[in-house]
Formats: sequence, C-alpha cells, structure tokens
Amino acid sequence: MTTVYDVPAEMLINSVAQKLKNDQKVMPPEWARFAKTGANKELSPDNPDWWFVRCASILRRIYIDGPVGVSRLRSFYGGRHRNGVTAVHFSKGSGSVAREALQQLEKAGFVKAQKTGRSVSPAGQSFLDNAANEVKSELAKSNPAIAKY
Repeated sequence: MTTVYDVPAEMLINSVAQKLKNDQKVMPPEWARFAKTGANKELSPDNPDWWFVRCASILRRIYIDGPVGVSRLRSFYGGRHRNGVTAVHFSKGSGSVAREALQQLEKAGFVKAQKTGRSVSPAGQSFLDNAANEVKSELAKSNPAIAKY
C-alpha cells in the first residue's frame, strides 16, 4: 500500500491541490487574493491557486505530525523576518490562513477535531493515500525501475 511517505512531497501536494480545486471541497475566502502568508513576507503569493496548495500542504502536515493545532502550523509555515538594519529573527506564519484552511478541511471531512488539536480522519487518510498511489503510478510510468517498489 502506498502512503504519503512513499512519494515526493511536492508532487503529492500538487496532485492533492488539483483534486481539492476540481472537487470544490475547499474554496479560497474573499480576502485570499490580498493576503500575505506571514509577517515575514513582503507580497502575497504569485500562484493564483495558492490557497489549494496551502490546504493540501496542511493536510499532508497533519497526516505526518499527528494532532496539530494552529500554533504549530504557524511555526511550520513561518520564516526569516528581515527587520531593516537590525538582526534577522524568526516570524510565525499567518494564523488566519492556517485557521481558515483547517476549518474548511474539517468541514470537507478530511480532518477531525480532538482535544489536543486536529488529526486526519479516515476519509482524509484514504484521500491522501489514494493520491499518493496515483503519484506513484505516474512516477512508475516515467521510470520503470520504481514499479517494483
């Protein structure tokens, strides 16, 4: 059985993002066109489908890290904050983006809330594993040596 751990993250995230967009399970909020993804960013994302990519990435992150809350997701999606001439410090990512994405994934049935955070539901695990299997079969077509694994 192919799982999330068996395929490259970038290919899996792009595949899941495309599925989320086509199925219309999650929709970007109105403010997503103007929002930055953190205080450490100067501009909003270039990719017009960045919301779907972020939701797919969050779903994969919850699958890997177990029960996860908004604070841990903010830390994961944070980065270096340049403060002009002063020293560089770490800055957390946007909590609003993480919170809204979690709420939409929970409403779609891929994530379930627990006391210690949110974890992947059986439907979400099946969704990700099926997407990973499709990505692995695509990789096997391009490189037949992978097919035996």
